[in-house]
Amino acid sequence: MRVLIGAALLTGAFAATAAAQGVGGKYRVNGTNFDGSSYKGTATITRSSNSTCRIHWDTGDTSSDGFCMLANDSLAAAYKLGDDVGLVLYELQSDGTLKGYWTIADKSGSGTEILTPLK
Repeated sequence: MRVLIGAALLTGAFAATAAAQGVGGKYRVNGTNFDGSSYKGTATITRSSNSTCRIHWDTGDTSSDGFCMLANDSLAAAYKLGDDVGLVLYELQSDGTLKGYWTIADKSGSGTEILTPLK
């Protein structure tokens, strides 16, 4: 029984890693700000190693750049928005969509963001 459980866990870990390896390219952005207002735009994720990437967002009149790290089915990114520093954590969905929550250092609240791959 332990062998079957171990094999199942190992298979799950490989599947999650394989899913994370598929991250990259252009995405449609749909998000909400701290106050609940919505925003839209695009994002581009460029892989820089097997576990790191660069991310660029264009949302309305705003653009920002960050770096990201892939771990299993999660992607975390730190970014600069004007003079502010932020953090976003995404969960990779089976269809390639990234569902996330973001915040800005030293500010109350959080926002949401969904990145949908553009094909």
